[in-house]
Amino acid sequence: MLEVKTVEKPDERRDFPRGHLEALHLTGLDFAVATFEPGWRWSESVAPIAGTESCMVHHNGYLVQGRLRIRMDDGAESEVGPGDVFVCPPGHDAWVVGDEPVVMHDFAGQTAQEYAKGS
Repeated sequence: MLEVKTVEKPDERRDFPRGHLEALHLTGLDFAVATFEPGWRWSESVAPIAGTESCMVHHNGYLVQGRLRIRMDDGAESEVGPGDVFVCPPGHDAWVVGDEPVVMHDFAGQTAQEYAKGS
């Protein structure tokens, strides 16, 4: 079965402080487009919704715009920018670097299903 959806018409949108997530649900694929404004930080903007000390969602991401810094709970850190593809396991914090919004595409599924929904 062929399915086609456009990110211009997501199935759902979740708003949170300094950002939002738009999700598309297809058979075998839950896809998310996350937008984080300058000043967004997971531990401040989403942690109160998630109810966890760090982000417990797995991400398979592609960064479209902006720069995002990620710090794992074990202290490892990396920065991703436009054109970067990354895998980030649960147990991390992240924040926008600089004055440009971050736009991230996430193919992991868990993001589209659970991110910023609360417990």
